Order: sequence, then C-alpha cells, then structure tokens
Amino acid sequence: MIRLLTFLEQTVAASAASDKTDIRFPGLGIVLRNVGNGFRVFGFRIAYYGVAIGLAMILGYLLADRVAKKTGQNQELYLDFTIIAVILSVAGARLYYVIFNWKQFADHPMSIFNLRTGGLAIYGGVIVGVLTAWLFSKIKKLNRGLFLDTAVLGLLTGQIIGRWGNFFNREAFGTYTKGLFAMQIDVREVSGWFNPSTPAAVVTNEFGNRTQALERVMEIRNHAEVIDGATYISVHPTFLYESVWNLALLIFLLIRTKHKKFDGEIILLYLFGYGLGRLWIEGLRTDQLFLFGTSIAVSQLLSGILVVGAAAMYIHLYRKNRKKKTAA
Repeated sequence: MIRLLTFLEQTVAASAASDKTDIRFPGLGIVLRNVGNGFRVFGFRIAYYGVAIGLAMILGYLLADRVAKKTGQNQELYLDFTIIAVILSVAGARLYYVIFNWKQFADHPMSIFNLRTGGLAIYGGVIVGVLTAWLFSKIKKLNRGLFLDTAVLGLLTGQIIGRWGNFFNREAFGTYTKGLFAMQIDVREVSGWFNPSTPAAVVTNEFGNRTQALERVMEIRNHAEVIDGATYISVHPTFLYESVWNLALLIFLLIRTKHKKFDGEIILLYLFGYGLGRLWIEGLRTDQLFLFGTSIAVSQLLSGILVVGAAAMYIHLYRKNRKKKTAA
C-alpha cells in the first residue's frame, strides 16, 4: 500500500510539473499547443474543469428558463430549483463515484470531501438531479411531466458543456485507437497506469481480476510513441463522443418539445437517448467503475436498464394518452 501511494503521489507531482502539454488529433491534422488545465487570478488557481462546470450550470439554467417562458410556466421556480439541484447533483455525483470506487478512499475517508482531486460520476448527478426535479415539482404542486420535460433540457445542456472539463483534465478517455478521431495525450498528464515506465506488475496488481480493463490499459501502454521528445498515448476521445451525442440529442428534444404528445415525453426520450449513447460510449472507457467484486461496468449496466425502462414507460404512456384522446 505504501508503494502504491508513493507511486500515485509521484504521478500527480509529475502531472502538475508538466503544467502545459500538446494534445494531438493526428487523423484530423490538429495539434493543440500548450494546453493547460487551469489559470491563475490574483494568485488563486482556477481549474478549467471548474469553469466548464460553472458555465454548464449557467447555460443549463438559461435554456430551462427560456423554455419555461415559452410554455407559460413560472420562471422564478426554475432558478430556485437550479440552486437546489446543482448542490444535490454534485453531492450525488461524488457519492456515486465513492461508492463504486471505495478502494481509493478506504484508507483516507476524509479525502471524500476534497473535490479538487477529482472524482465526480455524471450518472450520480443525473440520478439525483432527476429525483430532485420530481420531488420539487411534487412539493410545489406543479405539472410534474411538464416540469421534468423542461428541467431535463437544462440538464442535458449542462452535460454537453461539462464534458469538456474532462478534456482539460485529460481524463474520461477511451481505449487505444489510431482511427480518424484518435487523440494523443502526453503520458505525464494521465494516470501512471498508462505510462510504459510504470512496472507492469504494479498495474496488474491494481486491476486484479478485471481482465478486460487490464488488457485495455496494457494495449494503450504498448502503443505509446515518442513525439518531439515526449511520450504520447493514442486513445478514443470519449468525452468528445458523448458531448456530440448529447448535442444531437438536445437538438432532437428541442424540436420534439414543440410536437410532443404528452407531458413527460421529453424526459423519457432523454433517458432513452442518453442511456443508449452512454451504453456504447461506456464500452470504450478505460476509467470504468465496476460493480462490487465483479468485472461488470456499473454505468454500462445502468445505461441498459435506462434504455429498457424508458422505452417501456414511453410505450405505456403513449398508449394511455391515445386511449384518452379516443375516449374524448
């Protein structure tokens, strides 16, 4: 354990020392020079990840507020809801990460409250955010379906922007690839598991019985290459895939909002669409959280459940709505 902690400390120190590195997309002919992960204002360091999350919250609220205005809802309620939902969703995202990655916090439980080290799982935020919207609308005696349909558009907007925080943190990337969208990252900016100089025995010990995860990490390490004196790994930019997928989903939902058949339709289409995209993208990730003592990716399992559950509920409510119209 001491050796492992020392190794992780050295990894973090090396990453901090590098400060700025290039990020390459060779298939697209793009090289982003000296990309940092933060900046300083009056001596205080501000992470781009935090900026992305902050911007995501603001724009998400503004979109929900605009939709609320067009649909004749009380706009002030959405500001109240946003403040509550943001706080609870961040807590939910952290709790989800901690529960399925307890090994990292077992020896230092107080580090759970140190968000500066990272460790937020979006699914935890989504689950808590949706539950908060449901409870808020119930307490305020609002049209629950309409409120959820509106709030989820703000949530999805936030997800689109928030994913770019992963880009600046060089995290949430996928397996090895040399395809068109391959992203090359300096190994000093990622976990030491991906660095070819890290002893293979240390990596093998860390991943235990998660054979597929170990194979993916080793494949990335084995294909590392030196460019301009620095070692780079080549991976799928899954943060980009998810951001683009969510953008397409948002456009579809905004169009569908004008033609929806019943209140609650948009939230169900979101759960189905997001779950479907995440089911695919999660299969490419190398930083998956696993179900206790198994090699089952918990977020991929949850995505499958969302897709099936949302589809079943949509069909049920769609038929119910048709019967009401027929009876009328």
